[in-house]
Amino acid sequence: MFGFVMADIKELTREQEQRYSSVYCGICRRMRLRAGGVARLGLSYDITFLSMLLMSLYEPEEEAGNRACHFHPIRPRAWVDNEYITYGADMNIALAYYNALDDLEDEGKYSAKIASNIFGKEMETIRALYPEKCKCIEGNLAQLRALEKENCPDPDKMAACFGGLLGELFVYKEDMWADRLRGLGDAMGRFIYLADAAIDYRKDGEKEQYNPFIAAKIAHNWDVFESILVSLMARCTSYFEQLPLVQDKEILDNILYGGIWLQYRQKQRQRSRGGKR
Repeated sequence: MFGFVMADIKELTREQEQRYSSVYCGICRRMRLRAGGVARLGLSYDITFLSMLLMSLYEPEEEAGNRACHFHPIRPRAWVDNEYITYGADMNIALAYYNALDDLEDEGKYSAKIASNIFGKEMETIRALYPEKCKCIEGNLAQLRALEKENCPDPDKMAACFGGLLGELFVYKEDMWADRLRGLGDAMGRFIYLADAAIDYRKDGEKEQYNPFIAAKIAHNWDVFESILVSLMARCTSYFEQLPLVQDKEILDNILYGGIWLQYRQKQRQRSRGGKR
């Protein structure tokens, strides 16, 4: 379901691209330290946005370094580390774990069983560190599964589940910025869920799988889908612009105002040509 919240790399300066990459590599490094090298296969650029957003808002002290790795064995890659990098890595592991459990229950995939074993090894530690976050992920995903089994005909209700999940993950601490962060994450979560549903509409129809737009008897229409998504992203950026962000603001702008739409339209073109994501 993730894979939309990425930068438009071509529009970043070289320095911005290096900074973006260093945050991504920092999360990757933390995932390796937490759960082993294989866990990095679940790394998501969407979580890079979350960590960078929190870093921009709270401006923590950073540790930095360079390291070659299994994915980049020849040229060392720069990384940064701080408490928000660690938080992003832990939330990435938690989301990957619960997503694997969801796939295992729905489709019984062997790959999902392997993934749940990989990410599950550290879940006791992560649940102890973030009990409310894990409870939120579990609860919202369970509600999504239940509504899907009922063939819920209300796309807004379905999107609200994923919005509620992401909204809580965006709140690192209950302070003066919590409501804005929660609103931003909620709108982004709704966008991601419905963007994914729009992209998968025809595939889900062919396979007779649940899709909120099909259940609601909304015909396949890219213009209709995009009008819904534009409204949600306008809500998302409204909360975003209320935050006092300076550090990395241009990179975050790139992601929200350009990168997300680039990813959506690339996936849209692939589906329209009958290709795979």
